Amino acid sequence: MLKHRGFPGRLPGTDFQFTIRRANVKGGATKIIKRERFKDRKHADRMADQGFMAALWEHFGEETFERGNLDAGRLSWLFGREVVAAEDPFDPTSYEALLRIDLKRAQVSFPSVFAEDAEPMDFGDWDDEDGDED
Repeated sequence: MLKHRGFPGRLPGTDFQFTIRRANVKGGATKIIKRERFKDRKHADRMADQGFMAALWEHFGEETFERGNLDAGRLSWLFGREVVAAEDPFDPTSYEALLRIDLKRAQVSFPSVFAEDAEPMDFGDWDDEDGDED
């Protein structure tokens, strides 16, 4: 499993996880699904989505990226809309699956992330915070 060095592990000050520490060798990668985002979602959940999109944009931009150690649950909130499969066939249970940001949809969903005068999100120290080299 590819570890995206420098990618924030979580949204600062919260328990909203962005990455996983190690691959699930017994059960394999958790399947990425398209989760429905209802209008009555909590503000904290919407902020986690926005923070994750900001981190994806900062780290990958418009480039195709490998799923690697990105959290399947967090990806699932954006999958099929702002984050799409970059290969056909797409294996939603593979750590090597290729994804990309659908820029037009992401700009509509998260305008503050892509605004010209947008302040970069402060993720603090983007290094692997626990020094885990697995």
